Amino acid sequence: MTDLMVNLNSGTLTMSSREIETLTGKRHGDVLSDIRKMCVSLEIDSTDFSAEYKDRTGRSLPCFNLPKRESLILVSGYNVKMRAAIVDRWQELEKKPKEPAWITGLSPQAKIALEDLGSQVDHYKTETSRLQTVCNDLALNLREGMTVVAFCRSLNGVNLSRVQPDLVSRKRLLSTKHGYRSASAYRDKLFTERHECLDDGRLAEKVILTRRGAKWLYAEYENDRLLMKKDWNREYTHILFDDVEVAA
Repeated sequence: MTDLMVNLNSGTLTMSSREIETLTGKRHGDVLSDIRKMCVSLEIDSTDFSAEYKDRTGRSLPCFNLPKRESLILVSGYNVKMRAAIVDRWQELEKKPKEPAWITGLSPQAKIALEDLGSQVDHYKTETSRLQTVCNDLALNLREGMTVVAFCRSLNGVNLSRVQPDLVSRKRLLSTKHGYRSASAYRDKLFTERHECLDDGRLAEKVILTRRGAKWLYAEYENDRLLMKKDWNREYTHILFDDVEVAA
């Protein structure tokens, strides 16, 4: 979680909308909307608090850095648990030591660059923690016998008809006349196999994910290494598997 930041123009401690998102559990877009509405009601210019952060793709996206007064006014309309999280965080961070002397001596440009770098580091720490949690959730909720396609059905935007052929081209899977099998290097590591006899007597071969395989496949998804649908909205999301079919 990020620390409070110092506004270089006023010397005022501020809390970012990204941290408010983390503390309250609200979507960042909703937090931004709430801040803009608050500023209109208070008849203050929201651009006074405007800032930017970089997402994991390197895009610059909008955020706000709010002084204590405005951040507490903002959450006054939130539920008790959310308000308590913000108040507790302010109290925790205000107890921390003041800015070191070596930072005080930096030029304004150097301080801005340092602030920017710190924000990026904090973002990547948060993102790493989020991905680890997501991967653990995916593995814990993986039903025994789930195929690669059934798994990818729970991911936003994956081209389900191409996911297995793509893994064949990457030498993770093998295509057979009866379906797909795991490449030997990944068998019992990322994948296992299931052989079935269909009603018409034909043999069917299906690839089944292990828990380790689920984590690997989700990491591939998060890193743009799965083939996606043309209408994909570029949002990486997943659902847990309580309602997902076991077999593709």
